[in-house]
Amino acid sequence: MRWMRYEADGAIRYGIVEGDQVLDVKGDPFAGYEKTSTKRALSSVKVLVPVVPPTFYAAGLNYPEHAIAAANKRGEVPKLPDNADIGYRAVNALIADGEPIVIPADATERVQYEGEIVAVVGKKAKNLSEDEALSCLLGYTIGNDVSERSWQGEDRTLWRAKNTDTFKPMGPWIETDLDLDAARTIVRVNGEEKIDFPSNSMIFSIPTFIARMTKYMTLYPGDVIWMGTEGATENIKHGDTVEIEITGIGVLRNPVVREGK
Repeated sequence: MRWMRYEADGAIRYGIVEGDQVLDVKGDPFAGYEKTSTKRALSSVKVLVPVVPPTFYAAGLNYPEHAIAAANKRGEVPKLPDNADIGYRAVNALIADGEPIVIPADATERVQYEGEIVAVVGKKAKNLSEDEALSCLLGYTIGNDVSERSWQGEDRTLWRAKNTDTFKPMGPWIETDLDLDAARTIVRVNGEEKIDFPSNSMIFSIPTFIARMTKYMTLYPGDVIWMGTEGATENIKHGDTVEIEITGIGVLRNPVVREGK
């Protein structure tokens, strides 16, 4: 099942995607819902981020080649993480499929994509084992963790490098029936493929993260966990279009603009 959040007839709604249509529901996938008889063409609705999360979690350096590439850029000996450590991102940075990534006028040219699979929490979870961990998920969506690398290196925190407005495209919907082991993450810029990797080839798995996180904190319906990216990422610029495809979910597509252009 694919859950989509959208605006139609002046109201924000949840619906179930069926081919090129979306079926309106009363309620939502987190608190309960009822199907209606109203179907709309996908092309007729405004796509929104599939959820506005209570808490926005993000795993850093969770794929081996990306961790090695990051260390090489810093001139350090590569060392993979010892633990499944989680970080945070800002909700203000979220944008939907099709909306523009806006690069601030004073940013350097080192603004880069990061294609990520996103786990969406469906029910309250605390003290889960790894075997139980996936039971708390509603499904998965796609994220693009846009990053300004110069700011990332200069600032004491990631407050603007990762959390500038529009730097977190997410969508287009939540897929509840994904075969994670079969999924691949593919990044394209202007139609040119940049990387293709198994979505589940993580250093620490989604169950490992959820089990460790819920030992210390409660996860709530609508929370999202971005799971990191693979490989060395490249710069994006004004006029580009970035596509993140995860097979079994779909494609997240966003144009890039720079302020003042």
